[in-house]
Amino acid sequence: MLLSVAKAPAAQIPPAGKGQWVPVLEGTGGVTVDRANGHVYVVVTGKEIFKERGQGVWKSTDQGASFARVDGNIIGGRCETGYGLCQDPNGNRLYCFMLDGQSGFTLDSGKTWEKLGKVNRGWDFAAVDWSVEKPQTIFGFEHESGGKYHLSSDGGKSWTKLGEATKDARGWTFGVGVVAAKTLVRWSGSAGGIERSVDAGTTWMKVSDEVPSGHVMVVFQGVCYWAGPKGLVVSKDQGATWAVQGQPVSAAWGPWFGKDAQHIVVAGKGGIQETTDGGQTWSLAAPLPEPFKNPPGPGWFLNLAFDPVNNLFYASWMGKPTYRYKR
Repeated sequence: MLLSVAKAPAAQIPPAGKGQWVPVLEGTGGVTVDRANGHVYVVVTGKEIFKERGQGVWKSTDQGASFARVDGNIIGGRCETGYGLCQDPNGNRLYCFMLDGQSGFTLDSGKTWEKLGKVNRGWDFAAVDWSVEKPQTIFGFEHESGGKYHLSSDGGKSWTKLGEATKDARGWTFGVGVVAAKTLVRWSGSAGGIERSVDAGTTWMKVSDEVPSGHVMVVFQGVCYWAGPKGLVVSKDQGATWAVQGQPVSAAWGPWFGKDAQHIVVAGKGGIQETTDGGQTWSLAAPLPEPFKNPPGPGWFLNLAFDPVNNLFYASWMGKPTYRYKR
C-alpha cells in the first residue's frame, strides 16, 4: 500500500520499449493529464478500495517517474467512472468528483485546493462551466441514487436537485454538460437524444436524436463535443443543434485534444483512437491495457488520459495500477 507521505516513488517500471503499457503507480482509482504541460494527476485509493479511505490526489511532473501528494489531504475516495476527474481542456484547473470520499478542486495546477459540498455518497460524474475564471455552475449525477442529478450555482458549495433520470433498458444511461451559467445539456437513453435548457435546468427541450456514450460534454474553443457510438457528436451553436462530425468511430471515453481542435483522441472497447483532421480519418493509437479490456459499460470503471505534450497515454481502474503507454 502506498503511504501518504510527502513524496513517493512510482511503481517499479519494467524495461519496456515503445508500444507497451507499463505500470507507474499501484493502488489507484482515477487519472487525468493537464493538456497545457503534461503533468499527471492520479487518485490513490490503495488496493482494497472498500476497506481503505483513499489517499488523495498525487501529481507527477516527470511522466510518471515519481509522484507526490498535492491535494492538502482534502480529496478522498475513488472515481467510479472515467468522468469523475473533470479537467479544464485548456489546462491548469481540475475538479475531482469523488465517490465515498471528499470532492474538491484546484484552479492553480494543484498548488491550492478547496472542498466541494457533499451530496450523500458522492458522484459518478459532473460537468463544470469552464467559460469563467472561477467556475460557479456545476451539473452532477449522483451515485446509486435512482438517477438523481443536481446543480450548483455557487461553485459547488451547495447543491439543488434538478430531477431524476428515468431508467431505461440498460439502467440509468445519462450524460451532462454545461455550456454557460444558465445553458445546460443532457442526454439519456430514456429520452432518446440530447436535451437543452437555457434556464439552469428549470425547463428542457429535446434538440437532437443523437444518443452519445460519453457522460460529460467537453467544450473546446467554443465548440461542444460528446463521444458517442457514431464518433464525435458536435454542436457549434451552444448546444442548440447537434451533428456527427467526421467518420464513424465507436467511442465512450473522451474526447481529449492535442495541439489544436483537429487533433482529437477518443476511446472505446476497441482501443484508443486518434484523428489529426477533426474526425475525417481515425487510426488506432493504442489498445486498452490487457487488465482493463472489459469495462462493464461505456465510461465505467476505466479511466483514460492523453498527454499531447509528451505523446503518452495513461489508464487507471479502481484499486489497480495506473499504466502508461509510450508510442
